[in-house]
Amino acid sequence: MELHNLKPAKGSTGKNRRLGRGQGSGRGGTSTRGHKGQKSRSGYSRNFGFEGGQMPLQRRVPKYGFKNINRKEYKGINISILQKLADKKGITGIDPETLIEAGLISKNNQVKILGNGNLTSKLEVKAHAFSKSAKKAIEDLGGSIEKI
Repeated sequence: MELHNLKPAKGSTGKNRRLGRGQGSGRGGTSTRGHKGQKSRSGYSRNFGFEGGQMPLQRRVPKYGFKNINRKEYKGINISILQKLADKKGITGIDPETLIEAGLISKNNQVKILGNGNLTSKLEVKAHAFSKSAKKAIEDLGGSIEKI
């Protein structure tokens, strides 16, 4: 293969439409722009959301809400899932690394333990946050919690 043998892949290039090159071309005269009006003129470009002078939708609809920059997003894990994990792997200590290995969270998630389900074994749980019901359920069985 040499430089003079190179050519584009089949179908990747096409012939450009030659506008405004006379009536015989089929695209002469108005050059596919129709007759008169703003869109037929050279240099025309419409602003995003322009509705012909009517008040655009994004200006008609009121602004609302805000995004709290201090919000912390947690991945919720119920105590029923902790119980299944403890039964399956035979462990008493659960921390984010254990949950990552089990495929329940990714390494960037923060974990909040939630109180849905039943807990039957004593567990030592480490997480970023706990709900009141989860905290009570774990401590009632003699387990311990630790906030990271």
